Amino acid sequence: MVDLPSGLPQPDTRDPWRVYTFMDEFVAGFEALARIPSPVAIFGSSRARPEDPAYALVESTGRLLAQQGFTVLTGGGLGLMEAANKGAIEAGGLSVGLSIDSPSEQAPNRYLGQLLSFRYFFVRKVMFVKYSVGFVIAPGGFGTLDELFEAVTLVQTRRTPPFPIVLLGAAYWRGLLEWLGDRAVASRAITADELRLLRVADTAEEVLAELRPMGPPPLVATPAE
Repeated sequence: MVDLPSGLPQPDTRDPWRVYTFMDEFVAGFEALARIPSPVAIFGSSRARPEDPAYALVESTGRLLAQQGFTVLTGGGLGLMEAANKGAIEAGGLSVGLSIDSPSEQAPNRYLGQLLSFRYFFVRKVMFVKYSVGFVIAPGGFGTLDELFEAVTLVQTRRTPPFPIVLLGAAYWRGLLEWLGDRAVASRAITADELRLLRVADTAEEVLAELRPMGPPPLVATPAE
């Protein structure tokens, strides 16, 4: 092995053994999420407050999806994640959170029927993409954008089966979509067809319409005897 100068970071010989901790998290996540029916991942800002208009919109979306037989899957945190889980669990649906173990992360919200904790962000991302039948991207910051662009990249490059990616709140996302069209498409960095992988919805009903072709059939009430 070549000795590096003392001023440079030295290699960590423990890195290969960390593979086993990755494997533990993957196995635990696969076992838990494989049993969950039709999860829809909902992402959004953890800083949103209940009085914000987006909170009510995401809560109603979580409620409607739960009523239609979808599982609502979030990062388990506060803000718009809490709103989605709240709508789902108050509708009697399955509300699941995939939290991350980190000193900087907030405590999980109180509207979770099931909570799975992960140490590694990349393992948690795999769980969202592998098991979700659709992504709903509510207004959010860097973390939300990270999930959005990772998902659309995987669909674009056909590294994962295609699934709906719905931007919730047209006004919030308008500037980004205009920039992608005016700059990214115009410069041939992406194609117009690839930009159309991103769908836009302003209501819970519009989200459902985008998800329904790839999710479970709507629940039908059984007539009273």
